[in-house]
Amino acid sequence: MLTAFTAGLLLITVSELGDKTFFIAVILAMHHSRRLVFTGVVAALAAMTVLSVMFGQVVSLLPKIYIHYAVIVLFFAFGIKLLYQGSKMSAAADKAEVIDEIEEAKAAVEKADLQLPKQKTPLSIILEAFVLTFMAEWGDRTQIATIALAAGNDIIGVTVGAIIGHAICAAIAVIGGKMIAGKISERQLTLAGGCLFLIFGVVAAIEGA
Repeated sequence: MLTAFTAGLLLITVSELGDKTFFIAVILAMHHSRRLVFTGVVAALAAMTVLSVMFGQVVSLLPKIYIHYAVIVLFFAFGIKLLYQGSKMSAAADKAEVIDEIEEAKAAVEKADLQLPKQKTPLSIILEAFVLTFMAEWGDRTQIATIALAAGNDIIGVTVGAIIGHAICAAIAVIGGKMIAGKISERQLTLAGGCLFLIFGVVAAIEGA
C-alpha cells in the first residue's frame, strides 16, 4: 500500500505542476475566493482519480501477464517521450510552452465566464472550478497513468496518494500560483516527469519478476 501511495503522490505532484489544470486554478483564484476555487478544483480532481481507479480495476480483470507488460510499456513510453520532449526544449521553447498552457487556461475560463451569470454565487464558483478542471483533466497522461497504477497496485494507496498530490498542486496554484507562474520551467518538469515514469517502469518490471 505504501508503494502505491508513494507512486500516486509523486506521479501526480510532479506531472500536474504547470499543466493546464494548474493554470486554470491560478486564474480562477485571482478573481474569486481561493477557498471556493480550491474546493471545486480538488473535488474535480478527486472525482477524476476515483473514476480512473475504478477503470483501473476493470482493466485488472484482464490476464495479469498482459497487464504487467502493458504497464511497463506504458511507463517506459511516457518516460522516453517526456525525456525526448524535454531534451529538445530550448529556453525560448520552455517559456513558450508555459505561455501556451496559460493562454489555453485563460481561453477556457473566459469561455465559461460568458456562459455564466456575471453575479456569481459561491456554488456557481465551485461548479465552474469543478467543470473546468474535470474537462481539462479528462484524457490527460496523469489520468492514464493513474489507471495503470490502479490496475497493478493497491487501489486505496493509489487513490489516497493521487488525491493528496492533486490537493498539493491545487493549494500551490490558488495560494501562490500567480507568483510562481512565470518561474515554472516546463523543461525541468518534463524531464523530471520523464525520469519518474522510467523509474516506475523499472519498479513495475522488478516487482513482476
